[in-house]
Amino acid sequence: MTAQNRFQTNAPQAMIAAIQQGEKMTRGEGFEALSFIHRQLDGLMDPLIMVDHFTMTRPTFAPHAHAGISAVSVLFEDSTGSFRNKDSLGNDIALAPGDLYWLKAARGAVHDEAPTPGSRTHALQIFVNLPAAQKLDAPESVHVAAQTMPVIKGHGHRVRVMTGASNGVVGATPPGMPFTILDVGLSQGGSFPHRSVPGDAIWLHVIQGDVEVELDGTRYHPNADEALAVHNAENIRLLSGEGGRAVLLSGRPLREPFVQKGPFAMSDTGQLEAVIAAHAAGELGSIN
Repeated sequence: MTAQNRFQTNAPQAMIAAIQQGEKMTRGEGFEALSFIHRQLDGLMDPLIMVDHFTMTRPTFAPHAHAGISAVSVLFEDSTGSFRNKDSLGNDIALAPGDLYWLKAARGAVHDEAPTPGSRTHALQIFVNLPAAQKLDAPESVHVAAQTMPVIKGHGHRVRVMTGASNGVVGATPPGMPFTILDVGLSQGGSFPHRSVPGDAIWLHVIQGDVEVELDGTRYHPNADEALAVHNAENIRLLSGEGGRAVLLSGRPLREPFVQKGPFAMSDTGQLEAVIAAHAAGELGSIN
């Protein structure tokens, strides 16, 4: 799929915004997703490499390795049961509805996630690119439980600050680099303002319902199978006439070259070949 031809380049502060259509995919009978990939937007997703909005009801993927990225799992509160997270760092966590797990894979880690029997996981899987200076770091991780996340409540909105900050409310700090993840719920006629960190890129996806986005006075209305990628917009407002939910991701673009193969994203071909060989040799660890 390609980005739709809806660009705005003449707004104040040289704002650039584009609507991106997701690609639907399924795996067996227990997994379906709407997938967004960096190459669709010619760099506007930077530092994001991929975002999958998915539901999973049974184990789908075998244990797999990551390198050069952070793999982030964002569970929505309407998930049921638990989502078992295991990795080669020694973690074995039953993620609950609303939880977040951030795995900075860096030089390499093996990861496995699957719903426990009878569970339904509604979530995002996010690949965040790492700066070249961090791609060979030791892996590290953080689990942010739903009950520890600060919540912003106001006129027609309830917003979970999963990481980063908004409106003076500060959430968890991810390993590696500053990054904001907001789970924004809007009731009928509700609105929510957010001021972006100057220089950050924003990526916003409507999870359910109907949500409009106002960027420095210009309004956009992405559909449920689309996302909005924005650079250089400071004043952001989300609105909903009937009620809805959206997720807002915000981070500083890296603007660095990288070479990607599946869940590996390294600075050059030599690094990529080295990490693939290391994985084949069992050097990225294992899950016991």
